[in-house]
Amino acid sequence: MRNIPLMRDAGCPIVADVTHSLQQPAGLAGADGAVASGGSRELIPTIARSCVAAGVDGLFMEVHNDPNSSPVDGPTQWPLRHFPELLAELKAIALATKARTGHNAQLDLTPMNIM
Repeated sequence: MRNIPLMRDAGCPIVADVTHSLQQPAGLAGADGAVASGGSRELIPTIARSCVAAGVDGLFMEVHNDPNSSPVDGPTQWPLRHFPELLAELKAIALATKARTGHNAQLDLTPMNIM
């Protein structure tokens, strides 16, 4: 998150990969001692909201009709039935923060003289 403003200053579009940022390689035990990637699907809305509020230009998110039956990346896929609601929320955040347009608030961090 702390690098989004630095990337924004470079003038390049920024796309956040929500799906793979929540992946946990070898996080699940598979059959015959094999391992598979795990993940934190429940954090998808939090990470996506944070990225949009910080000013990313786009998000990469894997969605699936039935993530639990997906052969790849299931633990980090968002259920398709919940996607429209999340997308509407992310759009509202982008509009509210104006971060996507590059509008940055100027903060005066000098001490306040209150007497």
